[in-house]
Amino acid sequence: MFTRRQTFQLFAGAATVLALPASAWAQDDARQLRIGWQKGGVFALAKKSGAIEARLAPRGVSVTWAEFTSGPPLLEALGANALDFGSTGDVPPLFAQAAGGDLVYVAATPSSLDGSAILVKQDSPIKTLADLKGKKIAFKRGSSAHNFIVKALRIAGLTLDDVTPLDLGPPDAAPAFANNQVDAWVIWDPYYAIAAQDAQTRVLTTTEGVLNSYGFLQANGSYARQNPTIVAEVIDALRKVGQGAQADLDGTAVGVSEMTGVPVPITRITLGRKGADLGAIVPLNDEIIAGQQALADEFFGLKIVPRQLTVSDIVWYPPAL
Repeated sequence: MFTRRQTFQLFAGAATVLALPASAWAQDDARQLRIGWQKGGVFALAKKSGAIEARLAPRGVSVTWAEFTSGPPLLEALGANALDFGSTGDVPPLFAQAAGGDLVYVAATPSSLDGSAILVKQDSPIKTLADLKGKKIAFKRGSSAHNFIVKALRIAGLTLDDVTPLDLGPPDAAPAFANNQVDAWVIWDPYYAIAAQDAQTRVLTTTEGVLNSYGFLQANGSYARQNPTIVAEVIDALRKVGQGAQADLDGTAVGVSEMTGVPVPITRITLGRKGADLGAIVPLNDEIIAGQQALADEFFGLKIVPRQLTVSDIVWYPPAL
């Protein structure tokens, strides 16, 4: 297993919005786009290829990138106008909206069926989800792992009140798990794929059969309203990068590995997860919004988010290019 220092070095980085024609908005006059990204995926490939830079160059828009180890701090920066664009799982936008951040959903990405897991040690007495009762479980509060553990515990008739949750991001959770300071770790790729290579690690369950979810592309609300065509061009550029990458996953694994430092064989595992598709960046629709609203209602009912949310209040639809 990685030490905390090794893990940190590898992974650390730094009202309803209506669908109106571009002419009804401010004229896309931004000269910069600040993107937040996490390890892997289509963002790594876009950064490596310079596809977004090339797409926006005719507009005179420069692009800067900031790396994050999880979704919550990325969206905190996005909502505070320290970033303009990024991508996270399903839960971080709920916390960001509840905190009053200025952000909008701009597109959705279907998650792989088995791209996250609850990990335990090989010799752990934990054999079933019910065995998690009373145990110390590490996961990043406000991340997609938060939704996963809630749903997994429910299958066993348990809630978060039946366990000891520890709010740990990947750089802290990895060494805590390795050193037996926690009993289980709820984590997503590529961290999951890396940890699973250790012979002392066992997968208790993956997300498959526990939940189906979407990730989301998000933008700072003011930026999206003032620069709708720029945002639409970025979404389209990412989709095209993903579609090209999906056609050659072996080559794509090499490219992603060069950007992230995650070994090629592990990257190839993450790209081959069930249902994974780098090019699957889809417009928001009523079904996707309803699913996210149901999650918001659930987390409010569980007192995980502090107020009732209306997801459609921060949904934004890009203009046609």
